[in-house]
Amino acid sequence: MKNLIAIIFLFSCCLIQAQKVAVNKPVPSKQQLAWQKMDFYLFAHFGPNTFTDLEWGKGTEPEDVFNPTNLDCGQWCRIAKAAGAKGIIITAKHHDGFCLWPSKYSTHTVAQSKWRNGKGDVLRELSDSCKKYGLKMGVYLSPWDRNHPKYGTPEYNDVFINMMKEVVKNYGPFFEFWWDGANGEGPNGKKQVYDWNRFEKTMRTVAPNTIVFSDIGPDARWVGNENGIAGDPNWDLLDTAGFSRGAGAPSTDTLNHGNVNGKNWIPAECDVSIRPGWFYHKEEDDKVKTPEQLFTLYLKSVGRGSNLLLNVPPDKEGLIDAHDSAALVGFKKLRDESFGRPVTNKKFTAASTLYKIDLHQSQKINCIVLNEDIASGQKIKSFTVQFMSDNKIVNELNGNTVGKKRILTFPSMNINSFIIKINESKATPLLDNIAAYLIDEDLVEKPN
Repeated sequence: MKNLIAIIFLFSCCLIQAQKVAVNKPVPSKQQLAWQKMDFYLFAHFGPNTFTDLEWGKGTEPEDVFNPTNLDCGQWCRIAKAAGAKGIIITAKHHDGFCLWPSKYSTHTVAQSKWRNGKGDVLRELSDSCKKYGLKMGVYLSPWDRNHPKYGTPEYNDVFINMMKEVVKNYGPFFEFWWDGANGEGPNGKKQVYDWNRFEKTMRTVAPNTIVFSDIGPDARWVGNENGIAGDPNWDLLDTAGFSRGAGAPSTDTLNHGNVNGKNWIPAECDVSIRPGWFYHKEEDDKVKTPEQLFTLYLKSVGRGSNLLLNVPPDKEGLIDAHDSAALVGFKKLRDESFGRPVTNKKFTAASTLYKIDLHQSQKINCIVLNEDIASGQKIKSFTVQFMSDNKIVNELNGNTVGKKRILTFPSMNINSFIIKINESKATPLLDNIAAYLIDEDLVEKPN
């Protein structure tokens, strides 16, 4: 009898342990896991367009047009830190082909400008500042080049590969490398046939720990819009077979939601600008998004399992404008006030389809934050939150995917417990953290 009891006990322990480590592939790499935990970082669109008031430069702008009179990348980093951002991605080369570093592979760079007598290097200053202030650095490098004479020929693929190697070697390591899928005419009127396979192999060789972004990854995907809004549901999974970057990418709806049974782990990144445009335009100083608008975007991006890439473009001096910095600091204040003091915050280590949170007394809440253990895969397809008062269900809220973070907001209610029921999942899931908050009622997410 004792032996039978021991066997049953061991079987039960094994079952519990199996639930803890149940894996549903695909799963993220350690680099993707670290990237997804960053949640929020800044984009810096900066270049000749800053001085010409264009969004897409023509590639014919004289190099001397680029002349920031008071560039201070340390100011960018101080503001990023004050905003709670984890890093900055800079447009090292936009479609106009102008390089913000003295590249050996172009004659359309800061070295040919009058800025700092041709001795300036924006990437060097940003790289040094990011290290000083404890921020991560990323680079946007557009393959489209409206200036380079070899664009539209097979030789340009070598040029682009050499540029990638150059920036990684001189200014890395980067947390993210951003590929834009745009493809238009060059100075010879031709379009380029990009050798994406070589581009990808190059990055895997020279920067194996860097997340590579494009509309189909390989590591992170475009969310399908420039509004900063992830889909609901939002899967970290994507099927890429038969698709290509740019015009051959999956539909925007697919990019927005991912594929429920996708074969590749390629989570979404939500890019959006704090202003109507991507580059700085003085006439947009009064059109900067408010802290409240940024908070709403946070709920619809990070709160749906995505990362938020918020563009904050430096001005003609090379500084982040006061309107933008004020909005960013206000945005940080709202996040701190909302999520700084949880009503409850529970960690779990065992997989389950039912989680009960006891508040011990009647308390008012209007926000719940769920974190799924995505290291073992994204499993939850649907769930229900049951709000309890005196052991009676007083309200219910249904949700779809959870992923690395799901933020649910709703009208305030007094309860003394709530239950998370997993209705449908690919395998027994682990919600490794569940928290509840009372945030400003005006910040509660409104229906789309």
